[in-house]
Amino acid sequence: MTTIDIAPAVGAGLLAPEVWSNRVFAADGVAGSVAHEIREPATGELLGTYLGVEAAQVRVAATAAAAAQEAWEHTPPEERAAVLRRAGALFEEHAEEIQAWVQRETGAIAPKAQLETHTAAQECYEASALPTAAMGDVLAAEEPRWSFARRRAAGVVSVISPFNFPLILSIRSVAPALALGNAVLLKPDPRTTVSGGVAIARVFEEAGLPAGLLSLLPGGADVGEAVVTAPEVRIVSFTGSTPAGRIVGELAARHLKRAHLELGGNNALVVLPGADVEQAASAGAFGSFMHQGQICMTTGRHIVHESLYDEYVAALARRADALVVGDPTGHVHMGPIIDERQRDRVLGIIGGAIDAGASVQAGGTHDGLFVRPTVLSRVAGDNPAWSEEIFGPVAPVRSYRTREEAIGLIRENPYGLSVSLLGDVAEAMRIADRIRSGKIHINEQTVMDEANAPFGGVGDSGTGSRFGGAQANIEAFTETQWLTMRPDIAPYPF
Repeated sequence: MTTIDIAPAVGAGLLAPEVWSNRVFAADGVAGSVAHEIREPATGELLGTYLGVEAAQVRVAATAAAAAQEAWEHTPPEERAAVLRRAGALFEEHAEEIQAWVQRETGAIAPKAQLETHTAAQECYEASALPTAAMGDVLAAEEPRWSFARRRAAGVVSVISPFNFPLILSIRSVAPALALGNAVLLKPDPRTTVSGGVAIARVFEEAGLPAGLLSLLPGGADVGEAVVTAPEVRIVSFTGSTPAGRIVGELAARHLKRAHLELGGNNALVVLPGADVEQAASAGAFGSFMHQGQICMTTGRHIVHESLYDEYVAALARRADALVVGDPTGHVHMGPIIDERQRDRVLGIIGGAIDAGASVQAGGTHDGLFVRPTVLSRVAGDNPAWSEEIFGPVAPVRSYRTREEAIGLIRENPYGLSVSLLGDVAEAMRIADRIRSGKIHINEQTVMDEANAPFGGVGDSGTGSRFGGAQANIEAFTETQWLTMRPDIAPYPF
């Protein structure tokens, strides 16, 4: 199998292709099957090949993970914490090399790739505090005994991650799950196997994680089903589209697994009366066009007070027209859509929006996988560009007159991930208390994530905030056990 060096940063380091292209990062006995190609969206170049696994191999990995997990759970907390700290340091040490893969594999510009490695390190550092965190409560007891509710590692956790932010959206579950004493089966999106899988496997290998605790299992839908249904798996952490999340949730429920589902979003950015239009348009452009709009938190709906509407649309269109789209390894603002299928979906929604009466104020065109940032005005509520999650660089704009109308426009969508309110803080607070959303940002745009903050959505956006911060991670990746203790054997009437 041949590979191509993808950047000067990649050579004989952590992710040298000869280290991983013919190797399966899993317990002994897990065999790779078909070699899959990794191609760069921006150029179509072959970046390398990896060995995918078949569904039958998942069971081998799950059995080995369960065997390794028990000893890991009882490893002294400081030793587990040390592995996580070393992993964080390795993400920093090899940041440039990993960023090169993120750029070429996902079509990301350099700042986005830098964000991924920075966040990966922070996730590990945050997780390193979990082994020594408080793990339970002392309960009141009617009987003469001590009564405790304590948190225990769940066992084996499956992590299924998407292509758009593959490193962040994998490590945010992998790191806390391992820190809390679990073993992990990681299935990244096949299109981003290196930046969403190999990079993590190599970092933890170098950090000294014991064998069998982290298995990288690249593959298709059959492998995804297998990492959910394997009997050893207790918890499934899935990040992806809402339709796929429904399938995972149903499958997990059928097999009595807990599933944490972080799904899609059609997020609203509200421009309040009196807001600074230029600043609001800058926030709106970032929210809609960052990473080509391929983010679950992307601003999908711009809701602007009628007094500012025309000015805002013009300012947003100017910013869209000024953005440079091209090869993300160059000096550009936006790279390519991940593949032809997703590009065609985005273009189909733009075309459907125009057919339904929307007006194109900027963009609407493409060159290969490079789609121009698009601003749409005169968008009705039933327009597909307004009602659907696009996952592309499209900014539909509607106006509103009253607070109640703005609240209604936010609420009319079934998603509930992120809402941005720009302008008067008092008015924003009044609206914030009336809406259901996993995240609300006042005077910031919708795309926001930090390692120590809880993350997740409601409604069609998922099953709530399950990632980020000690409390959310402990709840996500442990199970509660009731433990009682008394000085002597209790008397019983039998």
